[in-house]
Amino acid sequence: MNQDKQVEISSGTFVNSNNPSSLSLKRILIVTSVPAEQEAVIRGLNGAEGFDVLVGGVGAVFAAASTARTLATTKYDVVICAGIAGGFIGKADVASVVVANEMIAADLGAETPEGFLSLDELGFGSVRIPVDITLAKRVTEALKVSGLPTHTGSILTVSTVTGSAETAAAIASRVVGATAEAMEGYGVATAAQQFEIPVLEIRTISNPVGPRDRSAWRIKEALEALEKVSSVLVEVLR
Repeated sequence: MNQDKQVEISSGTFVNSNNPSSLSLKRILIVTSVPAEQEAVIRGLNGAEGFDVLVGGVGAVFAAASTARTLATTKYDVVICAGIAGGFIGKADVASVVVANEMIAADLGAETPEGFLSLDELGFGSVRIPVDITLAKRVTEALKVSGLPTHTGSILTVSTVTGSAETAAAIASRVVGATAEAMEGYGVATAAQQFEIPVLEIRTISNPVGPRDRSAWRIKEALEALEKVSSVLVEVLR
């Protein structure tokens, strides 16, 4: 990977792994939230052409702005939001992989005496953005063949990370199929949707969704899994 070719974009750093002469190749943008995730992805790509890796920032707003700015200047065939995340207990264990079948802004809506109302229920838009299902299935199958424990389900985007068992249970009961929780996917997907580009979200699990027990976090293992995921993407998407 040529790491000398770096351009500051919004809140993060953009690393271009493409050979400028290889413009006929399929081009994939991978958006991470922090440098540690970007570095894991780059290690996994191992210099493969056709992949650009962006640190988009933490949270849906930063991720959407960074992704949109990149998509406005460069043509891509696929956008992937990738990184580590929390997994819902019984749905995705630590160090496993989740490939989204839907990206959902889980806390975008209104609190009412009767309970939470999503943007859809309020009639102001949708909190759900579909992924490219065909591509998601291909990626999922390839990850399983590689030996990585891989799940398919909804990956939730939240503005406030869940910190209690009660909140985790409430979200899981409200959002059917909730499998993992992170902070950027919906933002990345919104930008990709505006440019009519297929989008995926792939997360490796560092901790259970629920009480914030830092001693139970397995960030190193999740980043190692993210590196392995990225090496599989080279085989699937090239």
